[in-house]
Amino acid sequence: MSAQVATIPRRADFLRAARARRHGTPAFLVQARYRAPDSGASAASPSMEAASDAIRVGLTCSKKVGNAVVRNRARRRLRALANEVLPQHGRPGWDYVLVGRHGATVSHDFAAMRNDLLRALARLHPPA
Repeated sequence: MSAQVATIPRRADFLRAARARRHGTPAFLVQARYRAPDSGASAASPSMEAASDAIRVGLTCSKKVGNAVVRNRARRRLRALANEVLPQHGRPGWDYVLVGRHGATVSHDFAAMRNDLLRALARLHPPA
């Protein structure tokens, strides 16, 4: 299954995700939250309804991660990771926030980060 991936637009959505489920990995932290079907969009508009089914992703790296160059590199790696994994393994209607970690996000092996994200998603979404 391949779903549409969108970005999380508002700070309030990041804060809601921070209060929801989370799973830590050596290179990053994953925060996940299910969006209610009517949150942030009017159900009257078909385009908004389609957007509510989208997987949304947000990326954040604080100054603890490093200077601007390091933070941007960490965000690029997290964005590439999210674009590779979430369309197939994320769940529609969920918000995911990937939080970079000091030193690890930039230097960690990308294949290991991919496996970590797959394990984190499996833990965040246990089989019913």
